[in-house]
Parts: sequence; C-alpha cells; structure tokens
Amino acid sequence: MAGAILILTQMPDRAWAQSLARSLVEARLAACVSIGAPVESLYHWRGQIETSEEVPVVVKTRVERYRDVETAIRSRHPYELPEILAVPVVDGLV
Repeated sequence: MAGAILILTQMPDRAWAQSLARSLVEARLAACVSIGAPVESLYHWRGQIETSEEVPVVVKTRVERYRDVETAIRSRHPYELPEILAVPVVDGLV
C-alpha cells in the first residue's frame, strides 16, 4: 500500500461534491471518490462558532498526486478556506 492516501474534504451540498468527484476522476487524479451522506459540522470561523450541513468527500489517490489534487480542490471549492486532509493508507485491499 506504499504511496496510497485518502484525501478528505467537505462540500456544501451533493451537487458540489458530485462535480468535484467527477472532475478528479476524469482528470485521473483519483482512482475513486466516495461521496458521503450530509453531516452537521461545527467549527470556529472568524471569531464565531458556526454550524453548517456539509457533504463529506473521500478521494482515493497516490501520495505523488497530492499537490495536484489539492490544487484541483482549491480551484473548484466554493469555500474561502476548504478543509483538505491527507491520510496515509498503511494497509488494505485496493
């Protein structure tokens, strides 16, 4: 599994998530993108505690593609500061 990562982000709704997922797979930046069920997020933003409904997105890709995936997410994401987390995959079936 060396080199496999999951990149996690949140989108404001399912349409945004589907658009991002399709663009990443079409560009071959991701082997697969999973779109989750809406969740309620609670977070600090500009000195306030905010809540919003978001759709989790899990991008399955390789370490060497991280920067390109990050760039693609930033260019397509409607948030000023999107959450983008990379998690190494240490074992599993691909």
